[in-house]
Amino acid sequence: MKSLLQKKLWRREKFFFFLLNFFFFLLPAQAGINRTALLERNNPQLHSFDSLSSLTIGNGGFAMTVDATGLQTFPEHYSKGVPLGTQSDWGWHSFPNPKGLLPADCLLPYDFGHGSPEALYSCQVRTEGRGHDASEWYRVNPHRLHLGIVGFELPDVITLDDFTDISQMLELSSGTIRSSFHLQGSPVSVTTVCHPTRDLVSAHIVSSLPIPIKLHFPYPTGAHADDACNWDAENRHSSTIVSTGDHSAAFRHVLDGTTYFVSFRWEGEASITRKAPHYFVITPSSGEFSFSCEFLPTYRHEFRHPVSIPSFKETRLASAEHWASFWNEGGMVDFSACKDPRAPELERRVVLSQYLLAVNCAGDTPPQETGLTYNSWYGKFHLEMIWWHQAHFALWGHPELLDHTLEWYEHAEPMAREIAERQGFDGIRWMKMTDPSAAEAPSNVGSFLIWQQPHFIHLAELVYRANPSDEILQKYYKLVQATADFMCSFAVKDEQSGKYILKGYIPAQETLRAAETINSPLELSAWKCALQIAQKWRQRLGMRPRSDWDNVIDNLSPLKVNDDGIYLAAESAPASYTDTRFMTDHPAVLGAVGMYPASNLTDIPTMRRTLDCVWNMWGWDTCWGWDFPMTAMCAARIGEPEKAVDALLMDKSKNRYLPNGHNYQTDRLRIYLPGNGGLLIAVAMMCAGWDGAPKTPNPGFPADGTWNVQWEGLLPLI
Repeated sequence: MKSLLQKKLWRREKFFFFLLNFFFFLLPAQAGINRTALLERNNPQLHSFDSLSSLTIGNGGFAMTVDATGLQTFPEHYSKGVPLGTQSDWGWHSFPNPKGLLPADCLLPYDFGHGSPEALYSCQVRTEGRGHDASEWYRVNPHRLHLGIVGFELPDVITLDDFTDISQMLELSSGTIRSSFHLQGSPVSVTTVCHPTRDLVSAHIVSSLPIPIKLHFPYPTGAHADDACNWDAENRHSSTIVSTGDHSAAFRHVLDGTTYFVSFRWEGEASITRKAPHYFVITPSSGEFSFSCEFLPTYRHEFRHPVSIPSFKETRLASAEHWASFWNEGGMVDFSACKDPRAPELERRVVLSQYLLAVNCAGDTPPQETGLTYNSWYGKFHLEMIWWHQAHFALWGHPELLDHTLEWYEHAEPMAREIAERQGFDGIRWMKMTDPSAAEAPSNVGSFLIWQQPHFIHLAELVYRANPSDEILQKYYKLVQATADFMCSFAVKDEQSGKYILKGYIPAQETLRAAETINSPLELSAWKCALQIAQKWRQRLGMRPRSDWDNVIDNLSPLKVNDDGIYLAAESAPASYTDTRFMTDHPAVLGAVGMYPASNLTDIPTMRRTLDCVWNMWGWDTCWGWDFPMTAMCAARIGEPEKAVDALLMDKSKNRYLPNGHNYQTDRLRIYLPGNGGLLIAVAMMCAGWDGAPKTPNPGFPADGTWNVQWEGLLPLI
């Protein structure tokens, strides 16, 4: 796993900039935004065991979430809130497959009038039999692991009521969680940090009496969305101590075909006992105690040489240096001079979203929608969401983080090419729901989506714009070309009109059906934008434009307009917006001039009427977190900045941001990082603009004196 700090070596001058920025960060700001003050006023501060306010430390590819004790002491109290997860890029598991079920068993034929007459799609097979069993197994497997609980070991008689004077703060500037409380009247303080280059957490505890530490390994649940902890399957996995030293111990955890290790190092005297088959307790001899706990996919030399495991002081320093670099290298937006009373809340959401996305969504693979905090959709990630998760990195001064994750697509390419081939298309078709292996998860919705297809081209272009170089072009052009090849072969020419149409797919507004949908607005705009970018890449590399690509670009169908002058959800949708079936889920029609720039397919006055219609009639309670920033992006592009701000702060349940900064959705999906990412994309473009934006300051904010937004280090959106 490559950490954030390692990824920044992508820049040749990284080391020198790091030193400069680190020491600058320690000094009072002399000009521009006072970043120290901005971070300090937005540090989350908690005073209770709030199950929706747990705090997370991490490095983008590994994260741990803790309760008010600064550790994972009460996981059962948080399991239905924001759970106390310990997750990594590499931590995955599959249940046994005794029937030898195969991915091919999940395939069903469909004929949508293009590609192969009987294109094969990986589906959730409803009829009983091998196909049904296979689709259920491959949907659940593999699933992401909770690697282990690290918390205080307390007597059973201790309850939450025994904790008083709770004060906890996440210090954003250093990535440090500082917790203090009284336990039955005795003061305790805990400082918790995560190493920026290793899957390692470290803590320093000061107490009048020694408090033991627990390390408890769960078996996975394989559930759709939960904390991934099955504590009632002790006989299905094994946990052993593989080595001990005067100040260290190493553990092996084996779950079916998955094995990983935990290395534990402490300072001072302590003893280890096994409380249960998967439950270990480290008991210190004094009240002041420091430890480091590292999770590893393989057995490493550190187990025999524990001194090489970073101490608490070393980890704390590495964390502080890393976050100083992160905050000073990247973009920043200051709302303190704004007069609108909603500005402080918008600033809080923006700053905490920057932190949460760097912690959860900057690893070796695209992130799941709940990041590294707890499982959703079995821990799998969704490639239609990577745009919302990570496009902001390029806009906010951290293109190397997006660049690093995009490297996973090279690994996924053979599987994506196989999908295109079995469906009769050219190039590569990116799957929707997958895991590090790039295998396609069976789905009766996801397997028919296409709006993830242009994301790769769009994101590669953002990386290039942030660092224009032949190196980036050469790195990604092969995948850009193959992605565009699929897009062109997917478009079907209508011989009567001479236009290319998109059909046989489920659009971003997932209430529409694959067999009926033709020419949905977001997908048409996405096709146009991505294919134009692909041609630009050829020109940059000294190649001639592809005539077949130009043929599709020049002849894509325009967006369908009804008699009221409003864009429809699809050309195949009813002409009236009074049909409530088409007024729920994602208002993806707004993304056609929101996520993507206006083109000859679209018309600004028509989109303005469409926005007004959607604004007044849509079922906003059925939307998702990224729909609100998408609406803001549309409003900004068409010259409605007041609506853009109102959309970002719309008072709806799925546009709620918790004290820890997470975007709450439902009782099942308590955090939703695409919402956080969408917020950052929208704010960046509202500040820095977009292709074709007015040459005015903050073109997406009202120019009436209420939104005097200051910003640094942002780039425009395409």
